[in-house]
Amino acid sequence: MRTLNLGILAHVDAGKTSLTERLLFHAGVIKTLGGVDTGDTQTDTLQLERDRGITIRSAVASFSARGTRINLLDTPGHPDFIAEVERVLGVLDGAVLVISAVEGVQAQTRVLMRALARLKVPTVIFVNKVDRRGADGGAALANLRDRLTTALVPMGSVSAPGTPLASFDPGAWHDRDFRAAVLQALAERDDDLLAAFAEDRVVDAGTLRERLARQTADGLIFPVYFGSAITGAGIEELIDGITDLLPAPIPPKDGPVSATVFKVERNAAGEKLALLRVVSGALRVRDRIPIAHKENRVTDIEIFTEGRVRRSDVAQAGDIARVKGLSDIKVGDWIGDRANAPQRQFAPPMLEAAILPDDKADAPALWKALSQLSEQDPLINLRQGDGEDGLSISLYGEVQKEVIEHTLKADYGLSVRFLDTSPIYVERILGVGNAIEHAPDPFLATIGLRVEASGSEGRHRLIFEVEPGAAPPFAFKAIDEALEAAFGQGIHGWQVINASVSITEITRLRKWTTSTPSDHRNLTPLVLAQALRIAGTEVCEPIDRITIDMPADALPRVQSLLMRLDAALEPPVARGEMMMLSGTIAAINVHDIQRALPSLTSGLGTMETEFFGYRPVRGAAPVRRRSGPNPFSRSEYLAQLKGARQV
Repeated sequence: MRTLNLGILAHVDAGKTSLTERLLFHAGVIKTLGGVDTGDTQTDTLQLERDRGITIRSAVASFSARGTRINLLDTPGHPDFIAEVERVLGVLDGAVLVISAVEGVQAQTRVLMRALARLKVPTVIFVNKVDRRGADGGAALANLRDRLTTALVPMGSVSAPGTPLASFDPGAWHDRDFRAAVLQALAERDDDLLAAFAEDRVVDAGTLRERLARQTADGLIFPVYFGSAITGAGIEELIDGITDLLPAPIPPKDGPVSATVFKVERNAAGEKLALLRVVSGALRVRDRIPIAHKENRVTDIEIFTEGRVRRSDVAQAGDIARVKGLSDIKVGDWIGDRANAPQRQFAPPMLEAAILPDDKADAPALWKALSQLSEQDPLINLRQGDGEDGLSISLYGEVQKEVIEHTLKADYGLSVRFLDTSPIYVERILGVGNAIEHAPDPFLATIGLRVEASGSEGRHRLIFEVEPGAAPPFAFKAIDEALEAAFGQGIHGWQVINASVSITEITRLRKWTTSTPSDHRNLTPLVLAQALRIAGTEVCEPIDRITIDMPADALPRVQSLLMRLDAALEPPVARGEMMMLSGTIAAINVHDIQRALPSLTSGLGTMETEFFGYRPVRGAAPVRRRSGPNPFSRSEYLAQLKGARQV
């Protein structure tokens, strides 16, 4: 039996969890339908998910249809949990993008579509809630074409929309008009079909179905189905489309194992469980897996199948498995050959907040609890600074605060409070800085570095201007690792981005004594600090690009708010009876707009946001409290190193 790993994605409240429930019920793996409103769905298992009616953590369920085992991955729809969604996208063979027939394409819908396109995940679209008052199949399709993509193939139409009797009428392949519509859509991306369309030649249904599946698999076209997860309308046809049009590749079962971890959780006994997809080979109980330079041993494997989880001695390529024994594993880790690892492109968290226990005696327990939560979401980026409010975490938004606070109370018995949310600034290098340290006491090494700005994103760019034999490999490796950590705190305490570093000098001997990796690792931050001070840095704040759709009469009120919040605005654009306003704004102000928009637009305004980069901070540069030794103060740095050794 082939296996299809399928994601269900949607803007919050479009009905994806209800669709997951309906698919499991239709396949016979659950006997009664749960509901989001009643809090008894199969995939929303966290109490807060049931209380709020939203998905917070991805969940897995499984069923079979038409000779295909389908592993369903239900994902969060709220933008605060976009990183959770992106982790899941890396393990999918295909996806269903759910859109409400009434609300249409919403802000998060477009974000999800961009992510699906970037990762080339084959996708079918399901227009849900056709039974709701105000639903209109034709209007929904026009909305999709206007706000999402024109590469659509409607696979049928809706009868009695907006009523409890709404149903999906699938297109018939023997129907000439339906075949012509499919041919026209496919011809734009297929020269053979374009020629047939131009010459008015008949193309048989078998060829059209094969080409439709091929273009869907290549991410060139998006079949559209209509229905209702509540009434079951259109579900049978959607399942047909999933099994016919989405690819379920046969992964290589031979050769060494490789797997990607998309979720980490803990059981009632506190044992770490890794949810992963086996990409190739097979993972077996008692296998020894190197993780973070340590050997971990697989002690138990569970496979998702037919609506339940069963124990197994092996997880084969294509399986979604829950694995015990990998005590050093983290979300995003890759097991096996990294040449097969997907390139993840998470938008960085742009906010942070200090978090305090209500009882100061709980501070050690809070650190331990947040450390465990960071295993589930490494982008929390737990850090300890100076002072009473030094413990802080990174955030995507205010809802994430509520989730963390609830989790700490429910799972760890800790009552906490957050201080005000602030932006996560970064530092950019302004000039060129050269620095060198000639084997200063107590370091038995000499290091010279030159730093300057680089156009590359992400990790620093390292250039060697010395001969490879000038020092042993461990010295270069130690310098590289130390640079990665040292760039986390620049002159003002913020991460330094877009940096290029050249090693201009390196020596490993002093007075006939051989240096060690720690000499190079501990000396590097001091040299880098000198070079950064010479080059200079500027502190920059994160900004978002925003696009707001609103009634025309709301435009002056929205513009006034955005101008007060120091947004850089483009001229508004008319879209029928609506106006579209775009621009950029400091990320810290986005939440204020989200809160004010309903009242400013009589509930009719919608806003999309997307990380847009950084801009220099106006006025005095904000300073961040440091965690760990401070290389910008030599005496303090050496004292802290000495203290760490004594401990």
